Amino acid sequence: MLVGVVRPGSTRAEVDDSMDELALLADTAGADVVERLVQAVDRLHPATWLGSGKVAELAALVKETSADLVVLDDDLSPNQIRNLEKEIGIKLVERSGLILDIFARNARSATAKTQVELAQLEYLRTRLTRQWTHLSRQKGGIGTKGPGETQIETDRRLIGHRIATLKLRLDEIDRQRTTQRKGRQRYVRVSLVGYTNAGKSTLMNALADTDVLAEDRLFATLDATTRLVRLAANKPVLLSDTVGFIRKLPHRLIESFKSTLDEVRESDVLLHVIDASRPRFEDQMQVVRETLAELGAEEKPTLLVFNKIDALDSPDTMRHLREEYADAAFVSARRGIGLGPLRTKVLAVAEADFVDTVVCVPVVDAKAIAHIRRVAEVLSEEFEVLDDEQHGGQPVARMHIRLAKHHYRDLQPMLRTGRHVEVPADGRGRP
Repeated sequence: MLVGVVRPGSTRAEVDDSMDELALLADTAGADVVERLVQAVDRLHPATWLGSGKVAELAALVKETSADLVVLDDDLSPNQIRNLEKEIGIKLVERSGLILDIFARNARSATAKTQVELAQLEYLRTRLTRQWTHLSRQKGGIGTKGPGETQIETDRRLIGHRIATLKLRLDEIDRQRTTQRKGRQRYVRVSLVGYTNAGKSTLMNALADTDVLAEDRLFATLDATTRLVRLAANKPVLLSDTVGFIRKLPHRLIESFKSTLDEVRESDVLLHVIDASRPRFEDQMQVVRETLAELGAEEKPTLLVFNKIDALDSPDTMRHLREEYADAAFVSARRGIGLGPLRTKVLAVAEADFVDTVVCVPVVDAKAIAHIRRVAEVLSEEFEVLDDEQHGGQPVARMHIRLAKHHYRDLQPMLRTGRHVEVPADGRGRP
């Protein structure tokens, strides 16, 4: 049984979309949906979330359909859940709990399992009160004064210890991945982002000619996967597939998946993959934008990629999309349509953020020269002796380079000190 509410400021169409998505989440988790119940409310009931009449209607529907699970489209307080369960007599699961369950089912690597376990424990810690009602101290009579509160505190302490252990483990994973990313600095890094089930993994397979798991279900991909892709003969980029986003994605899940989502933060370019066949795909686009803002990645150069164009219902729909999103790419990753133009657009977006400059570095500073070669494309390199006040007749490497703006900013402190200088881009100027 699925249950949702139409709050002030939201429309019934928006709630229906959210309920459709909740049904897909329930199906992914292995449940059969037998009925839906939606109530329009001016304010949420503080004790039961729904109004008393709707609670009674829900209890009757549960009995009539023989449902054994109620899935709520929002997160409730522990007291609201306990009161609702008491009224309807069966188990309740919130949307966040359902998403966490799906993540737990799909976690394959040790990293993903650790991230999911941390999110589950953070979620559970605030909901322990409903686990121990059978040991409550509130019952009267001799022999009924149970250790409920003591047991809750014990469980909270054990969960707190486990959370601390998992956070230390994830910190270690984060350090390892930071070290791995340092070895990728010489490449342009591109990340696939988008709503869950938009076709990111299928597009990854099409561009990189690889076999990343791609299934028609929610959250099939939890681990960030990175592959080397050649957009042109001498233009390799690192393409990363990341976990999909969804409405009301639990904040604790974003926090625990920090090391995975750092691939998005560290990227030079984002490919925002959109399922063009969805009737209200604009809402999903907005969810992705909001999640990227929460990650601090909303300002990164982004290319919209409309996927599944082979599933559009009419040529008029395609024409309207091209008119409204003229700078976007339109592909069918499954059928390999539009991949050539997509590669061209990705390369153009990546290189639009590049800086073209010339630097002179003393040849004795091998470390600085190696760093420049690692983060920049060296277009030409000459060795000469500069007989001026700064260099005093020492040989220097005059390097004509192109590099991403963030790498250029990293070089600025070095170029402003010592004998490392930046000269006009014609390559022949003197400092």
